[in-house]
Amino acid sequence: MKITKENEIALVKEILTKLGASKQDSELVAEATVDADAKGFTSHGLGRFPQYINAIEHKTINLDDDITIEKETPAIALINGNSGFGQAVSSKAMKLAVEKAKDVGIGCVGVHNSNHFGVTGFYSDLAIKEGCIGLVIANTEPAIAPIGSKNKLLGTNPLAIGVPSDTYISMDMATSATARGKILECKRKGIEIPDGWALDKDGNPTNDPEAALEGSILPFGGVKGYVLAFMIEVLTGPLVNASWGLGVTGTVDTTKDCTKGDLYVAIDPSKFVSMDQFKEETEAFCSEVRESGDTFIPGDLEVKKIADAEENGISIDENLYKQLKEICSNLNVDLDKYLEE
Repeated sequence: MKITKENEIALVKEILTKLGASKQDSELVAEATVDADAKGFTSHGLGRFPQYINAIEHKTINLDDDITIEKETPAIALINGNSGFGQAVSSKAMKLAVEKAKDVGIGCVGVHNSNHFGVTGFYSDLAIKEGCIGLVIANTEPAIAPIGSKNKLLGTNPLAIGVPSDTYISMDMATSATARGKILECKRKGIEIPDGWALDKDGNPTNDPEAALEGSILPFGGVKGYVLAFMIEVLTGPLVNASWGLGVTGTVDTTKDCTKGDLYVAIDPSKFVSMDQFKEETEAFCSEVRESGDTFIPGDLEVKKIADAEENGISIDENLYKQLKEICSNLNVDLDKYLEE
């Protein structure tokens, strides 16, 4: 079965408003959720939505949320998310970063006491839409073992960078061989994970998603992925007054308070060169790359996925349907009216 982008937004908004979320927060969560699904990151779209419902039930997501700016200068700010929806807190953080970038050239906003926010690239996209370069990093519950260790101590620690241009230029990646959400998705679907993704608790390669979740996910690129995950852990833990290493909770087990941290950076290119020059030269580089062979620009795949989602809808597997059906039944929401065969 499938759901259109418009119906997915409407479904998420109806569920969240019935649970008591504000109109603004419901819209932000819905937009971030469908963005993930449309780009092909289905592990972070509707597939992750039951996790948010569980968090609301355990009161680890605060429906009466509003951010608190704890420290601020013209270029930086530190935000306490007050346990609100990660999507709402993160959108406000990047908006503030963009405002600062427009004023002084760069804005850097740290966040703690927030929640899982979906796909990282949604927030770098917010900067792109305002004519800024966007960079977003975050830490998560431990998933990666340091090189030479079997004990997971670092998160999957995603990184997203987006560049304003006539071409959609965006990268969004975990520092692990795969996002933990993809392993959770394989577990839900009852399928094996590919070779090279993870180790079991004894440090042996595994294709069993359950064993992978008990064990550790491999860093992408070996040492390079590990050291990048390490640096992100520092920049989104100690730097922003959030937890780090084994102290990070709540990004998977939503019965616990979320203690992760995020960092949102916006850069206004017009403070360096004219925006016309920046875009012209960036487009020239894109053309140079495309003309070099059968290759692609970061963001091309997402553009194709979005076009496919708009034409053909977003697929929902049987187990996810059952999870959503239970949520909707408890709230007197007619799930099936939103779906297509």
